[in-house]
Amino acid sequence: MRISTYLRCIFSIALVLALSQAHGAASPDFGTDLHGQPIRRLAAPGVRVVVLFFAASDCPISNRYVPEIARLTQQFTTQGVHFWWVYPNADDTAQVVAAHNHDYAVNGDTILDPRQSLVELAHTTVTPEVAVFLVEGSTLKEVYHGRIDDRYISLGQERPQASYHDLELAITAALASKPVPQPAGPPVGCSIVFLQK
Repeated sequence: MRISTYLRCIFSIALVLALSQAHGAASPDFGTDLHGQPIRRLAAPGVRVVVLFFAASDCPISNRYVPEIARLTQQFTTQGVHFWWVYPNADDTAQVVAAHNHDYAVNGDTILDPRQSLVELAHTTVTPEVAVFLVEGSTLKEVYHGRIDDRYISLGQERPQASYHDLELAITAALASKPVPQPAGPPVGCSIVFLQK
């Protein structure tokens, strides 16, 4: 009798876990929104590709990419791509980021990542930097991380405009189920302030 009760209990726990995964539930390590609510999942039903754009309110290079990320969001959202603005630095509190998003007309979904779990997931080191994930059932598979384009050659060296659009090419390839080209150069920006471990 005790064994059957034990087995039923184990089965119930396994079923709950399976249903949670099937419905895209995620670990609480995805951070919070600007109201302090935990982000439960990065991909809603119908989303094929997730893009994380790592930003910092006080990074001028990151701020100069706001129009480009807005352009790509408009271009790809209807094709099943979801963009997230991720703020990984501890100084970027909800109040600071809300003011920043207002000042720069950032309208996209925002995640505060003070524990830097998304930084670790995406292997990012600077802002701005991006990561692209394919949605495969209840899991995310990283297919790209790096620069957005070749506008910045190095700190203090900037082209008038980008000639190679790494992120756009990566998203296009991911949507077409083709091999995703990797960045043609390193990201240039402000170093993420990593937590002391």
